[in-house]
Amino acid sequence: ENPVVKGSGDGNDTAVKQGSSMWRIFFLGFIGGLLALLTPCVFPMIPLTVSFFTKGSEDKAKGLRNALTYGGFILLIYLLFSLPFHLLGSVNPEIFNEISTNPWLNVFFFVIFIVFAISFFGYFEITLPASWVNRMDQNASSAGGLIGIFFMALTLALVSFSCTGPILGSLLAGALTADGGAWQLSVGMGGFGLALALPFALFAMFPRWLNSLPKSGSWLNSVKVVLGFAEVALAFKFLSNADLVKHWNIMPYELFMAIWVLCGLGIVLYLMGKIRFPHDSPLKKLSGARLAFTVLFAVATGYMLMGFRYNKSTETFTTLKLMSGLAPPVGYSWVFPKHCPHDLPCYHDLDQAMADARKVNKPILVDFTGYACVNCRKMEEHVWPEPGVFELIKDEYVLVSLYVDDKQPLEEPHVYMTKAGKKKAIETKGNKWSTLQSETFVISSQPYYVLLSPDGTLLTDPVAYTPDVAAYKAFLERGLEGMQVLGRKAER
Repeated sequence: ENPVVKGSGDGNDTAVKQGSSMWRIFFLGFIGGLLALLTPCVFPMIPLTVSFFTKGSEDKAKGLRNALTYGGFILLIYLLFSLPFHLLGSVNPEIFNEISTNPWLNVFFFVIFIVFAISFFGYFEITLPASWVNRMDQNASSAGGLIGIFFMALTLALVSFSCTGPILGSLLAGALTADGGAWQLSVGMGGFGLALALPFALFAMFPRWLNSLPKSGSWLNSVKVVLGFAEVALAFKFLSNADLVKHWNIMPYELFMAIWVLCGLGIVLYLMGKIRFPHDSPLKKLSGARLAFTVLFAVATGYMLMGFRYNKSTETFTTLKLMSGLAPPVGYSWVFPKHCPHDLPCYHDLDQAMADARKVNKPILVDFTGYACVNCRKMEEHVWPEPGVFELIKDEYVLVSLYVDDKQPLEEPHVYMTKAGKKKAIETKGNKWSTLQSETFVISSQPYYVLLSPDGTLLTDPVAYTPDVAAYKAFLERGLEGMQVLGRKAER
């Protein structure tokens, strides 16, 4: 259906935003790889492996080529980890939304991350079966040339799993969303693998740099413990996802933020030597680097505490930009519960919204959203309340928020025949709204905003994530212009 008023964009906005999102995922994966380098499982391997290639070969050029090949194979191995998800995505494009919002899978991730955290704290070691590692090691020793180097890289990936596994788990769970799916995971894995591979290549090219590496010591265990606290915090993010989609009301905003504050406080106390774990030695002196990280985490903890401030205009807690999408919506609260963002009048059923729109002769703002959608929270918490935007939504539109990951069962489940001729079971409210979005607008990412007249006419081109306040306001104004073109004017 052609919109009444065409949008002002050139049609490339979505591609630009997707590109930006991919770069962000790559950067996060790269940071994750750098963190993995600083763990006891990986860091000591750098000088040993580089020395093996550079000194174990009579031909220095050959040794350098082998080291670079080794780094390339590390990158390739982590990219190959994402291959099965491309095959899954080709079978069912909506599978990533199902994976990322499945409540039981999120509870599983919660348990796994708590286990990872306990391991990082030093209470036990997570290792892959010794037979796997031994087999890869034997293959690396017996095979020559490129095959042998490949098995050496694979052995490193397996040996270091106890340290890299939790970080990779975070990347896996965070990247598998409906927005980017398998490609987001590949990009993230690529960033992770590149960060792990770079030191082996760089130190092979510049062996003298090895002398500048800090010696292995207790600081490596400190990195693991700090990551352990981060794993605890992330674990509750997954429990929060399950809680939101199932409406259990066990992980509201204030409890979630309190747990993250306690994790931040735990890191500060640990770095100051007030808390010790099994593999820690007594802290005799607070080094400059340790003090700097203590201050950094203290500032981060103080920032999170600001999320408990009361906001008079919204009559709830104050939203923090850096926590949008991580924490539950501020309206999902025990103390200040809100049915809709900022207490805006809204519906969660399209038929009800259209019936009301016909009564008051107002256009409809259809908000395809998700409980576990990060960019949805950013829009609701930092674009909708802005002057001009808030008034337009509140006074000029009938708002309907359709949650595509709502797991509440329908009273009458049924089977829907898609445009592609495939049967699809519609069993939950989320199934209903996600199918409506994908079948009508041929897009399955959220947020997605559609402006309709009371009789269902498309008023202007829909938009996706639009963090630019002026652009989103212009989008809402085009909808009102479309109503005027149709000869309809909202009643005051």
